Amino acid sequence: MDLDLYNKQILRLAASIPRVGRLVAPDASATAHSRLCGSRITIDLKLNGDVITDYAQEVRACVIGQAVASVVARVVVGLTIDAVDEGAGIMRAVLREKAFPPPGPWAELEPFLPVADFRSRHSSALLPFDALQHAIAEPRPERAGERPAVVSIEQDVRT
Repeated sequence: MDLDLYNKQILRLAASIPRVGRLVAPDASATAHSRLCGSRITIDLKLNGDVITDYAQEVRACVIGQAVASVVARVVVGLTIDAVDEGAGIMRAVLREKAFPPPGPWAELEPFLPVADFRSRHSSALLPFDALQHAIAEPRPERAGERPAVVSIEQDVRT
């Protein structure tokens, strides 16, 4: 196990994933699947306008995917859709440029700076954001409870 990649903060996050399970009648759902490592994350959320009011997830992922899912679940409730998009952009900057996350809800992404050196792990780190962005792209309350869409993530994820 590479200690730079799997640092103590990442391991702690992966071991304590909040909001595990599924929501009853979510406003939006999506599943993201990484063909590279087999990780799969299904998310459900409730919205009030463009604000996320509830969130749940089923996480079957590697340590990196679990840890990012943990951060997302800790901060996403109460955020706007724009703030979620900002978080995805921050995660991509962390991976692409080793950019330190700015202060705010996404500052918790800092432990993932070492992941930038492991391009093969980028898709795992982005998986929770990919599922979340897919779910919020076109939420339809009238479709609540339907089988979630599946987003397949290729190894060559553009960070």
